[in-house]
Amino acid sequence: MNIALVTCESLTQYAAPTVEDEDSLLTRYLREQGHQVTPRVWTNPAVDWAGYDKVVVKSPWDYFDRVDDFYAWLDRMDATGIQLLNPSSIIRWNADKKYLRDLEQAGVKIVPTHWLPKGSEVVIDDLFDKLGSDQLVVKPAVSGGAKNTFTLTRLETAERLPQLTELVQHEDFLVQPFQPQIQTEGEWSLIYLGGQFSHCVLKTPKSGDFRVQHYLGGGIEPREAPAHLRQAADRIIAQFAQDCLYARVDGVDANGEFLLMELELIEPFLYLASSEGALTRYEAALHQ
Repeated sequence: MNIALVTCESLTQYAAPTVEDEDSLLTRYLREQGHQVTPRVWTNPAVDWAGYDKVVVKSPWDYFDRVDDFYAWLDRMDATGIQLLNPSSIIRWNADKKYLRDLEQAGVKIVPTHWLPKGSEVVIDDLFDKLGSDQLVVKPAVSGGAKNTFTLTRLETAERLPQLTELVQHEDFLVQPFQPQIQTEGEWSLIYLGGQFSHCVLKTPKSGDFRVQHYLGGGIEPREAPAHLRQAADRIIAQFAQDCLYARVDGVDANGEFLLMELELIEPFLYLASSEGALTRYEAALHQ
């Protein structure tokens, strides 16, 4: 197959020195299997996307900084009949974290969430009371890489209110109760390839932090997926990730119950190097 791996100009800023660049790893493996693989920057207007058998949305990690341009690019792909992996309709839906509402309405247990629409008034004291927590996590509805994501305690309300008020003037935000088990136990990521479970990792933040991204110093440990987490993730994938080449289900184990934090269907790091056979399973999924 002739494959385009969709990426961005600033890919290297997201890679930690201890983590091999996953795009390079995947490209090397697929070429060894006889495929032609070319990294292509999604913002490059000169790319002839129609010249590829598969256009795989792998790492456009800057899309949230220019989301209108990204949506316009998806529109152009649709208009010219180019099929993306994952499908453009799923990417569009998944780009805004308001997709979590759809999952919650379908019965998926998510971390309790309060939404702050762009331009709305921010009353932080009410948020602590509504969410039943003395520590909150604030993040944009369209974001990645922990951009503009921070924790907030009651004691910090006066200091941080101006910052949050200013941020909400420009885009939608969401607020969730801080999940302390992220610091004590970690955040689970279950990876699916071609709709089938592939592997699982447990991510832990560095000391004193709550963000688990590896390029922010977080740890990654391959683990066997606990049965109850796997069952919950399987149901989510079956209902919301059909026809997807890849999917990553992120969540925490809250007293034996899986709480979904993110369903990653756009450009997740897939931890392919952490599991023997993951690259083989990825290549097989491309043939589906």
